[in-house]
Amino acid sequence: MDGKQVILSINHKSDTPKYQQLVNAINDAISENVLQRGDALPSVNTICKGYQLSRDTVFKAYSVLKDNGVIESVPNKGYYVANDTKKVLLVLDTFKAYKEVVYHSFVNNLPDNFITDVQFHHYNIHNFKTILNNSKGKYYKYVVMTFDHKEVPTVIADIDNDKLLLVDWSIYSNSQNNYVFQDFGKAFYDALKGAEMAFRKYEKLIFLYPTYTFHSKETIVYFEKYCGDFQFDYEILTDPKAFQVEKNVGYLSTSDRMLGVFLEQCRDCGLEPGVDVGFLSYNETPMKKFIYKGISVISTDFQELGNKAAAFVTEDKPMQHYVPTKLTLRESL
Repeated sequence: MDGKQVILSINHKSDTPKYQQLVNAINDAISENVLQRGDALPSVNTICKGYQLSRDTVFKAYSVLKDNGVIESVPNKGYYVANDTKKVLLVLDTFKAYKEVVYHSFVNNLPDNFITDVQFHHYNIHNFKTILNNSKGKYYKYVVMTFDHKEVPTVIADIDNDKLLLVDWSIYSNSQNNYVFQDFGKAFYDALKGAEMAFRKYEKLIFLYPTYTFHSKETIVYFEKYCGDFQFDYEILTDPKAFQVEKNVGYLSTSDRMLGVFLEQCRDCGLEPGVDVGFLSYNETPMKKFIYKGISVISTDFQELGNKAAAFVTEDKPMQHYVPTKLTLRESL
């Protein structure tokens, strides 16, 4: 066989187009260092004979790889591996401040020959499907934040399980998936326990869970359990327009937008956060320790989440990990 001796996996009974299988197989061979920069690929004729593929199929696969910068052609000599760069797809929901922490932690822990493409689905299933369907076979690994939509499992099922890492939320995951998740249930409940004495300063607790949030509803269940177990009077407020800050109330919010409204209303009403009213914010960001006199937060460790995701990409080992959730008390509560 001309070119480097490699064994490529082509399944003639698969629903995946054969040209795409060939693209995936060569990308895998490069990612696993079976093929390296400068190595000659088998000729079109060799691939055709060895794998019972048409010339058009092989030409299409090589054209895709060439367009993606993976291989290059040399006239009268053939095709060669152009580089050994490994491309990773990171799919996030939105680019909020705490997602920036995930992103920087992730990319800063990857070797120089890894390139990260970042896409955002904005909780839109059409965006989600388009991003992942268009990325098939183009990436070494896929790191994906999912969301609550019935079509999500079908979309992610098309990605090889050993190449896919689900991050942040366990929704629609299964026992075979690789994942790095935060726990919106018991870990959230346990972290709330540390705020009991701060909450006791207030007559009632109100969970600000605006209708526009995509935060896990599991937190509402465990918030209600917490209030029941510790005998707090409580309320769930979902209409952001109905929010009016009240004295002697402690607030928990999943929305930084509501944090801004809270602080503005406190200023207008002459209420002192941490004294007259309390506020506990979900999700740590770099600025919350500096806002006002410091905003109390309940949050997972987004830096560790990014670190673990990078480890999955570089170490080629299965990963199933929950990142701890912790409470940080500051002046706002």
